[in-house]
Amino acid sequence: MNYIISVCDPKVYGKLTEICRELNLPFDISFHGKGTAVPSMLDILGIESTERRIVFSFADEEKTKQFIELQKQRMFIGVPGHGITVALPVKSIGGGKTVAYLNGENKDAKYVPELKFNYELIIAIANAGKTDTVMNAARKAGARGGTVIHGKGTGGENAAKFYNVSIAEEKEVILIVSSVSEKSEIMRSILESAGPDTAAGTIVFSLPVSEAAGFGLI
Repeated sequence: MNYIISVCDPKVYGKLTEICRELNLPFDISFHGKGTAVPSMLDILGIESTERRIVFSFADEEKTKQFIELQKQRMFIGVPGHGITVALPVKSIGGGKTVAYLNGENKDAKYVPELKFNYELIIAIANAGKTDTVMNAARKAGARGGTVIHGKGTGGENAAKFYNVSIAEEKEVILIVSSVSEKSEIMRSILESAGPDTAAGTIVFSLPVSEAAGFGLI
């Protein structure tokens, strides 16, 4: 079972939701976000805006491959500037009813994860307005780009004291896909330039990616 994050241009968002319905993927949730491509890259790719739509959904291994393949066919995922899709392996699922629902209402379904991966999703949570600081550090270490989601922290006093940052502030969540070999260097660079002890106050961690498409230049 995978938790899939798809990032696309708003103009093709309808095609993405159409694919989700066609494959009957459960728990589709969409968010607004923006890309982090620099102006020169936007000009090269012919992209007018960095605005993005982000869709989260669940799929088993077979449907994950179908989902990504249909995005390649209908949305040209894999062509620079057309978006990205990453599948994160789900380690555990709470409750037999949820397991059954995610497996097409099969009441006898059981879940055993397979954690084999070549890529990782780096998640950096920074103070609002500090995306450029984070991405500049990431690019120095080889990152090609990322996607930003705006949000607000809900952490308590203990987290604020430990990290020396206020968690309950406006935040920006930066998603960066990297190869396993590049991940550590990218995270190290982010922490050195924009870590918890800086104005950016960035907390960074990574998750394994079981499938990925379309992030050659994003």
